[in-house]
Amino acid sequence: MAAATQSLLQRRIAAWFLKRQGPDRLPIELRRRRLYILPTRAGAGFAVMVFAMLIAALNYGNSMALLLTCLLTGFGLVAMHQCHRNMVGLRLLSASTQSAFAGEHGTVSLVLANESPLPRYRLQIDTQGAEPAACDLPPRSTCQLELQVAAPARGLVRIERLRISTMHPFGLFRAWSWVHAPIAFVVFPRPRGTRPVPVHLGGGDGQAREPGAQKDEWLGLRPFREGDSPRQIAWKAYARGAPLLSKEYAASGAQQRVFDFGQLEDLQTEARLEQLARWVVDAEARGESYALILPGTQLSPEHGPEHRRRSLTALALHGIVPSPGSP
Repeated sequence: MAAATQSLLQRRIAAWFLKRQGPDRLPIELRRRRLYILPTRAGAGFAVMVFAMLIAALNYGNSMALLLTCLLTGFGLVAMHQCHRNMVGLRLLSASTQSAFAGEHGTVSLVLANESPLPRYRLQIDTQGAEPAACDLPPRSTCQLELQVAAPARGLVRIERLRISTMHPFGLFRAWSWVHAPIAFVVFPRPRGTRPVPVHLGGGDGQAREPGAQKDEWLGLRPFREGDSPRQIAWKAYARGAPLLSKEYAASGAQQRVFDFGQLEDLQTEARLEQLARWVVDAEARGESYALILPGTQLSPEHGPEHRRRSLTALALHGIVPSPGSP
């Protein structure tokens, strides 16, 4: 009951902050109006101690104790001012994301900028489901922070809000600001399954093809691996001082496999998606072209990082986001 009440209170407070500030579009600057500051537990304990010293000093008429109380009060006020100043004018320039597989962590990369001539210390960014990331910002500089956000299940993870905060100096006060920016990343299905790769191979002309052995499509250079033929080594690059690299080719009219959601009728939906993800990852690792067929979505045979991303994204959002139709 207490947890439910606390959760409801947190949602209402979050809704109030959003209503007060409105949605944000990056880049943004943290102005005074959107900054909040409260004592930490250490700050509250410090205030109780100073108040007790004040009562004792007045009760016993001890001028030295009264002077010390006034000095500590001034110290606390200066700490509060410095904590607030540490946040004013800070800029959040950009936010980018990196997708992940279910059960892993997605990455949110954030760039902070300090355009003032004064340094900023102990800046921290956090959000629900992520460990905080912190940095110091020298004058007129930027820094990049990365949040590792939990991705327990496939789909789209939206970052409802970010908190930028600081407790500098002394940890007596915490100043913070909420950022409500449209940040999201895709969580791919976990690639697992024991089904063999479909044996059907299709060519670009729609005719069946057997795997060809002739290699003539240039892919690029990769690090040398034990067992590579000397004819594959990029000797010219090696002569210019580069590390030992091997030339990589794909088969002419590369193998084109068709991964069809409908061919896995005996599996549950999530198991189908995980098996398809397994096939996509493995086919890409082998340099094979592959097509993906889902209800309402069909991706033509291709290969490469971009096609891999599109295929895994289609699997991740199946049944969650309306399909845009066949490409």
